Amino acid sequence: MKSIYKRIIWILSAAVLSSLMFLTIAAAAQNENTTEAALSAIEKRYAGKSFEASFYQISKLSALDITEKASGKASFSHPGKMRWEYLEPEKHEIVTNGKSLWIYRPEENQVMQGNAGSFFKTGAGGAFLSDITLVRKNYIITIKDMTDDFIELDLVAKQETPDVSLIVIRISKKSSDIIRIVTRNVYGDTTMFEFNDIRFIPVDPSIFEFTVPKGSNVVDLE
Repeated sequence: MKSIYKRIIWILSAAVLSSLMFLTIAAAAQNENTTEAALSAIEKRYAGKSFEASFYQISKLSALDITEKASGKASFSHPGKMRWEYLEPEKHEIVTNGKSLWIYRPEENQVMQGNAGSFFKTGAGGAFLSDITLVRKNYIITIKDMTDDFIELDLVAKQETPDVSLIVIRISKKSSDIIRIVTRNVYGDTTMFEFNDIRFIPVDPSIFEFTVPKGSNVVDLE
């Protein structure tokens, strides 16, 4: 009897283990399908297109316990063209044509200029919004959260850098718009962008060029 009892226990245990393995595999497959569907949706929505949006930004410096807030409007065009116009609390602009970068602070009469590739290569500044192919190319992607309204994806850079260790994007299920981006670096600092009034429209390419105002203090970025 004991032998039969042990055999029954073994069979039941094996059955439970098999069921758990099946459920785990099924859940992993479902997550993979959901992730792929979300990626395909944003690629279809953003690929090769230009758009404008208003944004709200919160930056937190962990070591200094400092929180800074800002807002403005931004324009994007494929590939790699961006213009961030900060209106509050201090007016300044970040402009790139995909090759060169300019940061203009009119109140300080200062223009910082440099190579856009060096500045945005880690995903800083939401660079993938102007070239959505960078998401699949440069990041390991997993589901972070999902509700009836949105899905959040964790983006971990395939090549780790101190500047950006993790990016979280929130995608609207209704529109496939990327409505929030949070970036985190290895020091625990975070920057959050929330986007609203997103408009996919033709954008004048000239706004992604910048002419240094006469008399400005020019600083070259390394």
